[in-house]
Amino acid sequence: MTRLLSRINSPEDLQPLSIAQLQQLAREIRQEIIETVAANGGHLAPNLGVVELTLALHRVFRAPEDKIVWDVGHQCYAHKLLTGRREEFRTLRKFGGISGFPRPQESPYDAFATGHSSTSISAALGMALARDLQKKKYAVVAVIGDGAMTAGMAFEALNHAGHIQRDLIVVLNDNEMSIARNVGALSRYLTRLRTEPMYSRSKEEIEQLLKKIPAIGPAVVKAVERLKDSLKYLVVPGMFFEELGFKYLGPINGHNIPEMLAVFEQARTGRGPVLVHVITQKGKGYPPAEEKADKFHGIGPFSVETGKSAAGASPPTYTEVFGETLIQLARQDEKIVAITAAMPSGTGLSKFARLFPERFFDVGIAEQHAVTLGAGLASGGLKPVVAIYSTFLQRAYDQVLHDVCLQKLPVTFAIDRGGLVGDDGPTHHGVFDYAYLRSIPNMVVMAPKDEDELRHMLKTALDHHGPAAVRYPRDKGTGCPLTGEPEQLPLGRAQTLRDGCDVALVAIGSMVKVAQEAAELLAEHGVDAAVINARFVKPLDEECLTRYALKTRLMITMEEHVLAGGFGSAVLEALERRQVYNCPLFRLGIGDTFVEHGSRDILLAQQGLTAENVVNLVLSNLGVRPASVAVGRHISETRKKEGKTNRQVPAPRRLTAEDRLKAGGK
Repeated sequence: MTRLLSRINSPEDLQPLSIAQLQQLAREIRQEIIETVAANGGHLAPNLGVVELTLALHRVFRAPEDKIVWDVGHQCYAHKLLTGRREEFRTLRKFGGISGFPRPQESPYDAFATGHSSTSISAALGMALARDLQKKKYAVVAVIGDGAMTAGMAFEALNHAGHIQRDLIVVLNDNEMSIARNVGALSRYLTRLRTEPMYSRSKEEIEQLLKKIPAIGPAVVKAVERLKDSLKYLVVPGMFFEELGFKYLGPINGHNIPEMLAVFEQARTGRGPVLVHVITQKGKGYPPAEEKADKFHGIGPFSVETGKSAAGASPPTYTEVFGETLIQLARQDEKIVAITAAMPSGTGLSKFARLFPERFFDVGIAEQHAVTLGAGLASGGLKPVVAIYSTFLQRAYDQVLHDVCLQKLPVTFAIDRGGLVGDDGPTHHGVFDYAYLRSIPNMVVMAPKDEDELRHMLKTALDHHGPAAVRYPRDKGTGCPLTGEPEQLPLGRAQTLRDGCDVALVAIGSMVKVAQEAAELLAEHGVDAAVINARFVKPLDEECLTRYALKTRLMITMEEHVLAGGFGSAVLEALERRQVYNCPLFRLGIGDTFVEHGSRDILLAQQGLTAENVVNLVLSNLGVRPASVAVGRHISETRKKEGKTNRQVPAPRRLTAEDRLKAGGK
């Protein structure tokens, strides 16, 4: 039998299909998503849950003229398959392939770029206002999950939309989950609507019954309309969305295509803001994802047959080491508490939550609240740890500045996914945190070179009498041994891993390993490179930096972060304060760009953050001709035997504009 999916090149191709064909197409789309995510990794469970919903939306609404805004965007795979990207779908999340999130640059069907939660209603309302101001006619639909509804921004938009009464459709995709199980009063309220879906049915049934009363029926209906609030409260007390000014439709079965088609047609012809409450199952159609939806929310490559990860045994991740270390420290100090914004598993806090349920707080997708909650806990004498992804902490910048740092409260920020996160792309790369944190007074910012140093930094942060951030990458650790008990590090003290006289490689976090590799390669060319593990972005070890700036002919800073305002900028500022100008300094990092999606190795190479690039930069600027490995090693060993240093290396040549551009130097 010919696959229906192979004939779908745009949503227009859905129009002639029967309900049975749409159901067959849903099965084919699920299979395509499962096979692609199994190969590439990606967001599986949320996409499997919205297949029928996506088909119904594209059957009723006429995108791209009608605007469909996907909140977060990690449920847009079926949408991409239906909107002309079927042939490219197997390149999903690959370097140079299609994104795992909506991107207007990629397709006119992607009405708005998303990647962070709870933005869809605000964006959709803006589009509706733009439509009305320009006297145009098209529908605007925001598709938002119940997890995203735990964020304050969603309620701000609902409040505004209900007030101004513009034509707007909000589809609430209710699967009882964000990534983990939902929390909070709204979740309990939606559970009540799911289990007691009486209001819409009862209202219609009562109206039909009243109309049948001879002679006076229509008049009674009009009277009831005037008293609709009373009727509403009789049937389901506290209809929250209608109190906000929305017409509420639902709940309806999000896997029943005919039911959704009928309700969406009703919503399309309605006036004012409408909220359609759709019940779906996360992971629908793939048993492993149905059973463990949180595990399959975002997952790496896996076996379709077993559902098990394709990766072999490997060292623990930084996230895992953080979680275990926090438990170890919490056993010793009952004042330690942990906070997450709907991501206990992703931040490594699931085990902590089981062991210390009274000391664990999941606030839902509410990063601003998470930070200020931490401030309140700290002001009450506790030691809160706010575990959060770097890209999501951006959403709580004002709370970090005003509620934590201004009051110098001892809140520890465990910042996961620092640096380039790979396939999730520009919305999820954590490459701005050094810049937005180090500029805030009272804040301490650390980044470990390996998972063992992470343990000591967490201890240091918790013992510090003020705000402190520990920033670490998404990846597995280096495999280094985890030595002894976590110990407090001297605040603002760098670590010299390798001494040298020709060039100083000053690295932070993940780039320390790259610096060590570069130093080994440079030794083969007869260049004596020092490697400094900065450890702290703030406060900096200015004495160490000054010493090596005076001692070497060239200094290079290395960071997995944007150059603007980052670690290298901090080093430049420190040397300026010390009035050290004799040593040329290059900053290696990420340029003034949003980095695309792709494997981390490819992206690091693209940004010049490799040992080979460091070697080329050093050799060209010290005027050293690249030697063969054998010659370089001979030169290095001879000089060591003679007790000589590499100060005999020629002075740096004058840099060209092209050199400066490539290196990001000053």
